[in-house]
Amino acid sequence: MKYVVVLGDGMADEPIEALGNKTPLEYADTPNMDRLSKVSEIGMVHTIPDGMKPGSDTANLSVIGYDPKKYYSGRSPLEALSIGVPMEDTDIAIRCNIVTISDDDVAFEDKTIIDHSSSEISTEDCAVLLDAVKEALQDEIYQFYLGTSYRHCLIWKNGSVVELTPPHDVLTRQIGQYLPDDAALRNMMEKSYEILKNHPMNIERKKKGLNPANCCWFWGAGTKPMLDSFEEKTGKKGMMISAVDLLKGIAVGAGMGVAEVEGANGGLETNYEGKTDAAIKALCEDGYDFAYIHVEAPDEMGHQGSPERKIKAIEYLDKRVIGRLTDALDKKGVDYRMLVLPDHPTPCRVRTHTADNVPYMLYDSTEHVDSKFDYNEKCGEASGILMAKGHELINHLFEK
Repeated sequence: MKYVVVLGDGMADEPIEALGNKTPLEYADTPNMDRLSKVSEIGMVHTIPDGMKPGSDTANLSVIGYDPKKYYSGRSPLEALSIGVPMEDTDIAIRCNIVTISDDDVAFEDKTIIDHSSSEISTEDCAVLLDAVKEALQDEIYQFYLGTSYRHCLIWKNGSVVELTPPHDVLTRQIGQYLPDDAALRNMMEKSYEILKNHPMNIERKKKGLNPANCCWFWGAGTKPMLDSFEEKTGKKGMMISAVDLLKGIAVGAGMGVAEVEGANGGLETNYEGKTDAAIKALCEDGYDFAYIHVEAPDEMGHQGSPERKIKAIEYLDKRVIGRLTDALDKKGVDYRMLVLPDHPTPCRVRTHTADNVPYMLYDSTEHVDSKFDYNEKCGEASGILMAKGHELINHLFEK
């Protein structure tokens, strides 16, 4: 038996009036999920432990089977693992987003955060901008590391875990009350704006109608993580397929394999087929028991507040991941169990994460069940099934 998780990051949502009071998951054209739902277990799962913030870090730890209450030490340290940052026990890792803030003629603290992803900037473009920041601000205490797209890392030597606000939580708001209390971090953020606002790269981006990547935004501080081995914990050899450093970092910390897929960028036009083919290869050729296919696009479109683009991301996931994957495994005669779910909701209305329960679909190629439910939030609730502890869901996947 082979095992797969297909994770549509932030895929769950709220009913939207413009969609006939349907969610994007209900509204989207998803023939593969519709077909599988009729022979699958449909339910709900609580992925965010009570009292913890609804992030992709805590939620994906839950889905992979690690209780965040026990294992979570901050988001950025997990990402640091992915990009090979040599963390010491006394280091603090901090996420460094390159974001878009307003360039109006007001004080820095009165500016507004426009876009947490700077028009989904490419890693190549962002590397040029981060180099300019490093040249001006890096020293023995604060060191910058390149990640993927707009997502990068700051290591603070002998630092402390400070409260920092995610940029996607404060879109369209003035930034003053959300800036760090720590004077050095706040000063670096303000200086980064002065460095980047008129950078030639950003001048060119604005000419092309793209948002300028004009400010470093720090958040997600934490200490060096310590995860148990996934294989020792589950008895399964696992492969992670994701464009996002957070997920790769969880995999590195858990001793899982990490597939590098060309063109996988975490955006709407990511390489869905490449990700799916990497999972097929891992399961059918390379001796892996378990593949975790993480697709960031629904979350990004939720942050953008775009139901239309979120629907498109869900339809791409259905056709280019789930359809392609099941067709290939069925043709190869492979027995498999597949779990499809989001990690958390990212409703287009609020443009950030919430801690609400999310729907899951568990399909077993060897044992079809008679289900009357489609796969969406409403049917998940109607099923009456709730996994109250998200980190136990993977045991349900592996129980056969």
